[in-house]
Amino acid sequence: MVKRDVRSETIIDERRTWFFLDGKSLLGYRDLLFLMVRREWVAKYKQTLLGPFWFLLQPLLLTSVFSLVFGKIIRVPTQGIPMLSFYLCGLLPWAFFSQCLNSISNCLVDQAPLFAKVYFPRLIIPLSLVLSHLMTFLIQVIFFLGVSFSFSPRFLMLPFCVLHTALLGSGVGLLFSAMTAKYRDLKFLLGFLTQVWMYGTPIVYPLTLVPEKWRWISEINPLTAVIEEYRHFYFGTPFVIHPQMMALSILFTLFVFLTGLLMFNRVQETFVDFV
Repeated sequence: MVKRDVRSETIIDERRTWFFLDGKSLLGYRDLLFLMVRREWVAKYKQTLLGPFWFLLQPLLLTSVFSLVFGKIIRVPTQGIPMLSFYLCGLLPWAFFSQCLNSISNCLVDQAPLFAKVYFPRLIIPLSLVLSHLMTFLIQVIFFLGVSFSFSPRFLMLPFCVLHTALLGSGVGLLFSAMTAKYRDLKFLLGFLTQVWMYGTPIVYPLTLVPEKWRWISEINPLTAVIEEYRHFYFGTPFVIHPQMMALSILFTLFVFLTGLLMFNRVQETFVDFV
């Protein structure tokens, strides 16, 4: 009996379209994906005294500062919600969004040496970053629910809220990743835009505090609907976003994600030549 040496092989062929998501390849490299997620998770707080406890301590410290500045000094109303809960409710999804945005926007440049040495689906990197930040976010949410939330049917909204946040953050991140690979100036501009975006979103103030004539500016911000989703989910506050604005936020999120995916696929094939 002759034994045949059967070896698996990977054929790297020319991509026929930029708008391409090879789920089979991503599934085939799932072990690499898990290793990347584990690396991001472990390296984040490696050699720290408190370790993963920083996942909870960081938002609590920032929430305390916001409560002091905006709650005690400026006296921004919080819709009858305890200050710590109000600010924490806005900061957790914002942190998840901004971490996805900032880490993905730099992933092509940061991982260029790795991309130049070995082939694997490039989407593994941004996907691993989203999953790593998602793990952190879920730990924070579970802690927050444990101290400020009683079970309600609104709990079923959480997966939708998380998906909305993840798609928006990763979509904008993929767009900037594709552009930053060639134009490094955008890396510095992104930090400024992120800060402006934060204070243009009702995180440390309720949407009802915005004057009526300027309300439309806040409502066309896709993150406004996201934050209002979480507040309604946590506290059952009235959902002050118009259905049209909510639909616009969802459509914008899908558009940005698909456009970011297209641009990322376009750039990933040749970016190593000019990084």
